[in-house]
Amino acid sequence: QVQLVESGGGLVQAGGSLRLSCAASERTFSNYIMGWFRQAPGKEREFVAAITWSGQNTYYADSVKGRFTISRDNAKNTVYLQMNSLKPEDTAVYYCAGRTKYANVYNTDYDYWGQGTQVTVSS
Repeated sequence: QVQLVESGGGLVQAGGSLRLSCAASERTFSNYIMGWFRQAPGKEREFVAAITWSGQNTYYADSVKGRFTISRDNAKNTVYLQMNSLKPEDTAVYYCAGRTKYANVYNTDYDYWGQGTQVTVSS
């Protein structure tokens, strides 16, 4: 059972930056495709970004492209989400997730999920 623990959320003004981290308990972390999702109150969970095993491929939602960057450090079993130029509409609980299957990384069909970290962007 892989455990994922997010950190780095908080309150920031519009235009500011935050970096989220997600630490995995699994020693074979490099076997997993990692993704970030978010869920705002009253809305469905939505895809934000994903990264393949060694980081050779990354994927982004159109709403965050050019502002957010996903990266990973397999030696530290950690995936990151650098969020710049934050907007109030980025306010949500952010979840990291892991999967072994490389197919449609945009959907929520991931094997493991973290507990989430709150990001609030004030206007």
